[in-house]
Amino acid sequence: MSRGANQKLKLLYLSKILKEQTDDDHYLTMPQIIEELDKYDISANRKSIYDDIEALNDFGMDIVKERVGAMTYYHCGNREFEIAELKFLVDAIQSSKFITVRKTRELIRKLESLVSVHDAKLLDREVYVAGRIKNMDESIYYAIDAIHTALIEGKQIRFRYFSWNLKGEKEFRHDGAEYQISPWALCWDDENYYMVGFDEDAGFIKHYRVDKMTDITLTNVRRKGTQNFRAQDKAVYTKKRFRMFDGKEQQVTLRCKNYLSNVIVDQFGKDVSMRPYDEEHFTVNVDVAVSRQFFGWVLALGGDAVITKPASVKEEMKKLLEDYMRESE
Repeated sequence: MSRGANQKLKLLYLSKILKEQTDDDHYLTMPQIIEELDKYDISANRKSIYDDIEALNDFGMDIVKERVGAMTYYHCGNREFEIAELKFLVDAIQSSKFITVRKTRELIRKLESLVSVHDAKLLDREVYVAGRIKNMDESIYYAIDAIHTALIEGKQIRFRYFSWNLKGEKEFRHDGAEYQISPWALCWDDENYYMVGFDEDAGFIKHYRVDKMTDITLTNVRRKGTQNFRAQDKAVYTKKRFRMFDGKEQQVTLRCKNYLSNVIVDQFGKDVSMRPYDEEHFTVNVDVAVSRQFFGWVLALGGDAVITKPASVKEEMKKLLEDYMRESE
């Protein structure tokens, strides 16, 4: 490449140099800027760079000029993201179970490109989450994209749904037949994505784990279930279900020790009404989809939370415990 072949790109390379090499703690002098441009076969003088920096500031970049003694320093100031915000995003990506290891690295590299090479080192961090298993299949990204397209266009989708068998192989439900569902929302629960959709044949709303959906295709059929979905609040829908397991929706009364107030709010939201029962306990009515997962959640509180109403739910839990004890003998 001939000398000065990149001259027309001078403004772009100047922006790149300042973004990559400077931040609030790292600066470049004018001779250093000229030297860095020279590495891209771009010749420049002080006057032209002054004009370029002014143009970049007019465009929206925040290039800060500071004079210390006889020296003048330049650095890139405010950016689209603060380093603390990017650390938060990196932590979220690292700890997300559904994002593969390879995609995790790719996303973090892209986030690092938003800051200087110096601050990028601060994003080179590892977050360890107990029990985390990273997804090995990147098809989930394409599945999410296909569902988003269906949501935007208001169309039904077809897909096959599977479970893992004892051999670690995919075992398709409905003998491999396709499901045709009207998608209405994507929900995030217990580190998994779920699609909430209306099953016209069944006549009610169901949910499906996105990483177990495959061969997703968009149809030309308008989605159904408008009235059914309007009657559901997405946040309430997920809050009622424990690990998104279905069950009969009922109002259940719990009696809990006072220290569990935080646990109740974390699970059911701050709008729940907790009423004092005695000096050490309170009661609360919660709407839940009664399932084994709900009973497991109650048991995990070690007897400090008990179901008091309705009697049918108490009996259901009692029978579950009796069956468990009998099977364990």
